[in-house]
Amino acid sequence: MPMTHYMELLAQNQPWNLILFMAIPVILAETVAITELFILLLRSRGGWLRALNRLASILAGVYFLGVFAYLLPNVVVPLTLTGQWRGMIDMIAVGFYLSGAIPLAGLALLDLGVLARSSPEERKLFLHALLVAAFLVLSHVAMIFGMMNPYLIDQDAAHMPTEHMINH
Repeated sequence: MPMTHYMELLAQNQPWNLILFMAIPVILAETVAITELFILLLRSRGGWLRALNRLASILAGVYFLGVFAYLLPNVVVPLTLTGQWRGMIDMIAVGFYLSGAIPLAGLALLDLGVLARSSPEERKLFLHALLVAAFLVLSHVAMIFGMMNPYLIDQDAAHMPTEHMINH
């Protein structure tokens, strides 16, 4: 079955691409999400749980900005310039994956004290939870579309010459 570029990226260079582009960001984001639930439930404003959440948020934001900075010029721009996208599903999968950099960068900026610096603690908790939720939605949309046959919607793209279906 044909793969999206998202899934192809994860499948190549095993296990390194899977670790670099999926495992590390997901482990950091899931650490943030899980600790976020306990912080909200317990209204914890300090302690080791909040420190772990803050560290994971900052690391996830910085790390994923690096992933974004690498993939945009090395994958997205070449695919766009050469017309090698495998249809709309392919573009949605990659686009939603990369757009996860926005909420993760927001989390890092929030926990570094750059964003919402003078806001009350309740407002920061709300914004933090909102950014975590946004990342989870974006990443799950990317995963769902990434696992689909990229030609399911755009049947015409499936008839492109095979030289357009090279590995990236």
